[in-house]
Amino acid sequence: MTANFSTTQSGAPVVDDSNSSALGRDGAIPLTDHYLIEKLAQFNRERVPERVVHAKGGGAFGVFETTGDVSKYTKAALFQPGTTSETLLRFSSVAGEQGSPDTWRDPRGFALKFYTSEGNYDLVGNNTPVFFIRDGIKFPDFIHSQKRLPGSNLRDADMQWDFWTLSPESAHQVTWLMGDRGLPASWRTMNGYGSHTYQWINEAGEKFWVKYHFKSNQGHETLTGDEAEALAGSDADHHIRDLYENIEQGNFPSWDLKVQVMPYEDAKNYRFNPFDLTKVWPHGDYPLIPVGKLTLNRNPENYFAQIEQATFAPSNFVPGIAASPDRMLQARIFSYADAHRYRVGTNHAQLPVNAPKNEVRNYSKDGASRFFFNSPQTPVYAPNSVGGPAADPSLTGPEGGWENDGDLVRAAHTLHAEDNDFGQAGTLYREVYNDAEKARFLETITGAVGGVTIADIRERAIQYWTNVDAELGAKLRANLGTASGAAQNSDAEAANKF
Repeated sequence: MTANFSTTQSGAPVVDDSNSSALGRDGAIPLTDHYLIEKLAQFNRERVPERVVHAKGGGAFGVFETTGDVSKYTKAALFQPGTTSETLLRFSSVAGEQGSPDTWRDPRGFALKFYTSEGNYDLVGNNTPVFFIRDGIKFPDFIHSQKRLPGSNLRDADMQWDFWTLSPESAHQVTWLMGDRGLPASWRTMNGYGSHTYQWINEAGEKFWVKYHFKSNQGHETLTGDEAEALAGSDADHHIRDLYENIEQGNFPSWDLKVQVMPYEDAKNYRFNPFDLTKVWPHGDYPLIPVGKLTLNRNPENYFAQIEQATFAPSNFVPGIAASPDRMLQARIFSYADAHRYRVGTNHAQLPVNAPKNEVRNYSKDGASRFFFNSPQTPVYAPNSVGGPAADPSLTGPEGGWENDGDLVRAAHTLHAEDNDFGQAGTLYREVYNDAEKARFLETITGAVGGVTIADIRERAIQYWTNVDAELGAKLRANLGTASGAAQNSDAEAANKF
């Protein structure tokens, strides 16, 4: 017997890897060939369900070092000066399925896991500081509108623009998406954002609101539409390849983390709702504060085990960091962990890539794929009087939270003076994009809206961009050769007279 012989999953030696048992050389294969059955059954189950969103992606491990001093804002151990934490960063596209091209126009996911001394902290963001919607109740509908029709299984411009034009809060993110930033040249050369507003709490129990910004040290680079389309055909895995090869060659990408911090009381009377995911905070009001540096320096050894099975959940907080009244964040706190329990399994947090570095002590028990368990002497309930683990409020200090008042209602968030769905989108177009970027933006939305076949939706899409900027809307209308809605109605009325 050789020292390196094959075994079954139960460890028994395998005598033949090439030939099934059969009744004679040309006979039927019996069910008693347990090794054949085991191999085929395992093969049939090699894939876990695809992520509903962010299905296509890649990632790497690294380290985060806190070089600034933000201890007056948060007591989180990972953000204390000089602290280093292991990290895992997964990049992804949003709407594309597994196998879709990396260079489709789409937001990019930026999901970061910090393996801290106080447990795992997951920061699940994108390469944009805003999102399409502000309330999680719309999220399934939004994703359905960007996916495929149930009949033809094709993506459809009519339903995309139908949803966007009936959800005007989407304008800011769609303006980002249709601009140059919608086509990053690589994951290494794009910024990342926590996007949501979070809460930080310091040792004294003081509370602050915070937004995260990861600035690429490789520069910010984008593709043209033609370049992205060519890469989609020639190298559909362009972003995965670029990240892997650069790390393999020792070109470790890095990002500087900076945060915006808003005093707790400012949120009550700020000029727009600071918890609205479709808005950014002006840097003039809340400038960026340096925190530290994130560096990716190690490729995964096994993509499935360490990237596909990696799970990130906004519910994974650590002491000193908490949620905010952001409705999208609160919805994601439930939905992400729930998706992982379905997709990977109820004990997904016990997988090596998801497990914290510190010891886990609780009364969780059983469930599929249980890898770790307590000793028989450990009780399975709390409270108990036999020495089981117990909560200790003194270990974490003050927790996050905010005051609430009013009845339980279904209504939009409280409106502030400048809560306008199109205002920041218009500012982005007029004051951030240069003339060349504006020209490319117009070309992009002309092509996108030009794919709409339903006249009413097309007219709403033109008005959508007119609300962002009147001159932009007029140019779009001219490019599409579409009469104004009023003129169309007049023509229809005239036609109805005969």
